[in-house]
Amino acid sequence: MGSKTLEVPKGAIVTPLAAELASSEGITLVDAQGSNKTAPNNPSSQEALPTLSSKPELKDKVVAVGSDHGGFELKEFLKKYAQSLGYELLDVGTTSEDPCDYPDFAYAVAIAVAQGKAWRGVMIDGAGIGSCVVANKVPGVRAACCHNEFVARNAREHNDTNVLTLGSKVVGSEVCKGIMKTWLETAFAGGRHRQRVDKIVEVEQKFLK
Repeated sequence: MGSKTLEVPKGAIVTPLAAELASSEGITLVDAQGSNKTAPNNPSSQEALPTLSSKPELKDKVVAVGSDHGGFELKEFLKKYAQSLGYELLDVGTTSEDPCDYPDFAYAVAIAVAQGKAWRGVMIDGAGIGSCVVANKVPGVRAACCHNEFVARNAREHNDTNVLTLGSKVVGSEVCKGIMKTWLETAFAGGRHRQRVDKIVEVEQKFLK
C-alpha cells in the first residue's frame, strides 16, 4: 500500500501518540496548507515540543535515563546493563549522590522523550511514584511505575507507555534489570488497546490550550 495523507483541521492539536499511530498506519498528517503541526509549549519550559506531523526522527534505541540522589547508584547499574543490550543512552543526571530534587530529572527524562530526543525514558527515585507523577504532566508522555515484570509488560502491551519509573528502595537491582528489559522489549499490542489509549490522548487534549 502507498502512503496516505490526512489533512488536519486548522487549530487542531496532534499529540505524539496520535502522530505515532498515524505513522504506523502509513498516514502522513499535514494541515490544510500542507505544513507540519506543532504542539504548544509545555507551560514549565521555554522549549517547544517536537513537530508532530510524523513519527519523531531519532536515533534507534536511544533511552533517556535519569535519577535523583536516591536512585543514582541503581541508575549507574542499569546504564551498564542497558548498554550491554545494545541501547544508546542519554543520561540527564543526576551525577552524584548529593541531595537533589527528583522533579528536575523526571522532567528532563520526560521532555527528552516528548521532544523526540529519546525513544523511551527510564527514571529512578526512591519509590518511583513521584517521578511517575511528574513525567505524566508532560504532554505526549505516558509513564508507568513498575515493580515487577508483569506490570512492565502490561504497561507496554496495553498502555503503550514511553517512560518507565523505578523505586530503588522498593525493588532490588537484579529485579530492576528484568523489569527494564521486559519493558524495553515489549511492543504495544494495539487492537482493542489502541482505542483505549486514544481515549487517554483525548483526555490530555482537553487540557492543551
